[in-house]
Amino acid sequence: MESTIERVVTRVIEDMRANLGERITIDDMAQTAMFSKFHFTRLFRGQTGVSPGRFLSALRLNEAKRLLINTDLSIADISNCVGYSSVGTFSSRFKTCVGIAPSTYRQFNGFVSEIPTADDNLPQGAAQTSITGTVSAAPEGDTGFVFIGLFPDCIPQGQPVRCVILDRPGPYTLRNVPPGTWHVLVQSVPYGMEESQDLGEDDATFVGAHGPVTVGPDETPAPADIELRPIRALDPPVLLALLDMRLTALRAVAA
Repeated sequence: MESTIERVVTRVIEDMRANLGERITIDDMAQTAMFSKFHFTRLFRGQTGVSPGRFLSALRLNEAKRLLINTDLSIADISNCVGYSSVGTFSSRFKTCVGIAPSTYRQFNGFVSEIPTADDNLPQGAAQTSITGTVSAAPEGDTGFVFIGLFPDCIPQGQPVRCVILDRPGPYTLRNVPPGTWHVLVQSVPYGMEESQDLGEDDATFVGAHGPVTVGPDETPAPADIELRPIRALDPPVLLALLDMRLTALRAVAA
């Protein structure tokens, strides 16, 4: 059963979605929730894993992704529609979080041919640590290719530290993981729906998470097993551009 706090946070997120082009402050959100600013921020983070400001930023960029694919609006107009007063700031933020520039995202219909990982910064001669686990399919619904990425926090944006693609739920290994504290984040879209750009919290996108996971010189992480589930309104949007699974499938056939 949905708790009172879940309902309150969901109401705030719905208000964010309805007003992405407007200036929305933490005070405005707290007033909608009818809590003090500090209490609201703590409750919001507890429900979503991120601050209200970061969640709002992710919603804005996710809407920008949709507008880039589904409309002919200029990048400047899209920037304004999602609450940015500077096109340069919008474009820089978009590229950092999505992985490619807005113009490139539009040109390639929201896909990338590969997902680069961040520099590992491992000291020379350092022991190589792996994170292993099993991704389980959701009890209901169809899943397809599975993207597993390692990120510094619980929002899937920017370059993953490590990533791997499975053709279906199952065992995985993230190799050569640098020391640090990480989150394992998983996304799956049913076969045949990879090209849909209307994927959101009410559709067939599946997600999962495990973390935080601490990797150190003398620590072997426990298995990070993850069960996929339908994405919810309380989950931050997946901002990374989709890997072009059509290329992956063609390479597999060629091999």
